[in-house]
Amino acid sequence: MSKFDLVVIGAGPGGYVAAIRAAQLGKSVAIIEKERQLGGTCLRVGCIPSKALLESSHLFEHAGHGFASRGIKVSGLEIDLGAMMDQKQGVVDTLAGGIDGLMKKNKIERFFGHATLANPTTVQITSEDNTEEVTGDTILLATGSTPASLPGIDFDGQFVGSSTDAIAYEEVPEHLVVIGGGVIGLELGTVWRRLGSQVTVLEYLDRILPGMDNELAKDALRIFKKQGLKFHLGARVTGVTNDGTKATVTVDGQDSITCDKVLMAVGRRPNTENLGLEAAKVEVDKRGFVVVDNHYKTSAGNIYAIGDLIGGAMLAHKAEEEGLACVEQLYSGYGHVNYNAIPGVVYTDPEIASVGKTEEELKEAGIAYNKGTFPFIANGRAKASGTVDGKVKLLAHKETDRILGAHIIGPHAGELIAECVVAIEFGASAEDIARSSHAHPTLSEVIKEAALAVDGRTIHM
Repeated sequence: MSKFDLVVIGAGPGGYVAAIRAAQLGKSVAIIEKERQLGGTCLRVGCIPSKALLESSHLFEHAGHGFASRGIKVSGLEIDLGAMMDQKQGVVDTLAGGIDGLMKKNKIERFFGHATLANPTTVQITSEDNTEEVTGDTILLATGSTPASLPGIDFDGQFVGSSTDAIAYEEVPEHLVVIGGGVIGLELGTVWRRLGSQVTVLEYLDRILPGMDNELAKDALRIFKKQGLKFHLGARVTGVTNDGTKATVTVDGQDSITCDKVLMAVGRRPNTENLGLEAAKVEVDKRGFVVVDNHYKTSAGNIYAIGDLIGGAMLAHKAEEEGLACVEQLYSGYGHVNYNAIPGVVYTDPEIASVGKTEEELKEAGIAYNKGTFPFIANGRAKASGTVDGKVKLLAHKETDRILGAHIIGPHAGELIAECVVAIEFGASAEDIARSSHAHPTLSEVIKEAALAVDGRTIHM
């Protein structure tokens, strides 16, 4: 039986990053993953493949509808869906191979198979070929999450599928129904709408993008409708049936909808199946998330947990930060995550990005604030590139002027939000951003103008 300082269960963004950092700190590390490829859901069937398809579908749509206005004529445009899927898989394979190389470089021992806690220090690893055990002074759980469904509706792989199915359709569905108006549903709905599907989004709430700033969510809804996505808000889905060729989605109080595919995108649940939490006396809450303290320690003293497994924002980069903080706290004495500075991004067109507090949260907390907004349509770079939808919105404390929240809908919002993340992390004020020189012409000037708008002194509006 092999013994290690740290045994990491799960090789997704949180797990493999934690393993690397522990190895850098001189610890003997093992990582256990039941999939042949490292990288977890994010790399294999989530963030990375969906972004590859978003980029490919964007190029296809732009070639068909955007090139002509720039004097570029295209004829005979068609989709080779197989080649598009091959390109997506090539990206995944390359990145997964890179992580495998990082494990070898950092002398992290890799084990393939399903991991089960036999007790607080021993992990049993089961594969098709054999069963073995490893022990660790410390065990880190980083098994992530799996797609959730609605009561009475099961994933069948043919008509009703998860995001894993929706990134691998063999043909473009004539009509795709997306259940859930959150990030995953809108991103993948956008992919197939661009490629020719009629897409209908059913959302239980009276708004899309729950948890994000409501003003931006309203802007996004207007833009997505203009692009061709159809929305039914306040829609409570009660069931899905099929006749062997089509699926029928029933909605309480509304007409049923017949379609070719159903994408279930109503959230994710912690992946604790057969993990052995009871045997190791690891406590979970009523929703199934592992309970941890401020240093990610579970009720079993030497077992820690991070990422989707412990709830909060289910984001790859949040899991990475937790993995680093957990390991550094264990082996160097200090680790910390500023949860108010974790950005969220929706990779639609336009992109939507957010960090810090929303207006709704500030109002509910009774915090006085000033708001500054600036539209991309008044920005030179945005006009030149033809990407003028959206705006930047900054929220600053009324007394101290410190940035409390930043919300962007517009071109490259996912990249632009980084400036705001750094501002919040370092306690910067709107005045700090307003006084910082931003290159011209760039999209980032919209952030500067929004910062100026907090004090009512924009230049270009």
